[in-house]
Amino acid sequence: MMADWTPLRQEMAIWRDDGLTLPVWWRDDDAAVPTPALDHLLNLSRAVGIPVHLAVIPADAGLDLAALLAGADNAIPVVHGWAHENHAPQGQKKAEFGGHRPLEVMQAEIGQGLAKLQDLFGDRLSPIFVPPWNRVSSGIPDAIAQVGFKAISTYLPRIQTFAAPGLKQINTHIDPIFWRGHRGLVDPDTLLAQLVALLRDRRQGHADNAEPLGYLTHHLVHDDDIWDFSLRFWNELAEGPITPWRMDLDTDTEEVRK
Repeated sequence: MMADWTPLRQEMAIWRDDGLTLPVWWRDDDAAVPTPALDHLLNLSRAVGIPVHLAVIPADAGLDLAALLAGADNAIPVVHGWAHENHAPQGQKKAEFGGHRPLEVMQAEIGQGLAKLQDLFGDRLSPIFVPPWNRVSSGIPDAIAQVGFKAISTYLPRIQTFAAPGLKQINTHIDPIFWRGHRGLVDPDTLLAQLVALLRDRRQGHADNAEPLGYLTHHLVHDDDIWDFSLRFWNELAEGPITPWRMDLDTDTEEVRK
């Protein structure tokens, strides 16, 4: 699909002229086993020079995935719920950790997921919790922090820096997949208009530019248009004043890497 990247280039030119820098990060969801799509994702990440935070489903992950990622320094595993199971009643929005089960049960699953992925990935695992379907009940952030996570990631610009004491909110903001329609690429010009609006809000102080701008993908369902847009997206942003972001478990600190 053709797109007009001019509005993004113009916005990025303003950022450069104003001496601003955009922190960015990449999150990809639903990893469990090695697949050709995962290989494609990792190759794309290497090609554009942006590490990808791979949200791994703990219940389904095993040694084969750990072996693959052991040789992929550009892949940063994070915790994607427990089993990616929907526990919401029919007719309600899907959620694995919504307000539909006892909090202590959900906290136990969250801790179980963290422990399993720590065993698989060791200190390569980043302390970020990614809830399936990007939603949690109000008590979950405190429960996540108590288990040992340092950040939670959902979708849309954060309202506050911390979701709970000691637990940062690091969200994603651009999703190229048309989930409620044909599940292919969202109209590229619509995506770029959303991106430019997000950047303008940050530049003008209406949104928090300290929160890394997050690009959200799902490698298992990508078609060629989504792969192509993602490549172009990162190549275009690379022309602007960006700094890739990550959080490492071994230091418990955020890092912005140039």
